[in-house]
Amino acid sequence: MGALTKGFRGFAGYMRGLMGADAYQKYLEHFTSSGHEGPAMTEREFWRDRMDRQDINPQGRCC
Repeated sequence: MGALTKGFRGFAGYMRGLMGADAYQKYLEHFTSSGHEGPAMTEREFWRDRMDRQDINPQGRCC
C-alpha cells in the first residue's frame, strides 16, 4: 500500500506543477533564496499579479 500512496502523491505533485498550482510556492522559494528585501507578496497578491501579467501579454493559453 505504501508504494501505491507514494506513486499517487508523485502523480499529484506532477499535475500540480503541470497546471501551475505550485507557482506561489516556487515564488516564495525563489524570493527567500535570492535575498530580496522587504516582505514577499501575499498569495492573493501573487495570483492577481500573475493574472494581470498574462492578460497584458497572452502567450499560448487555451482560454
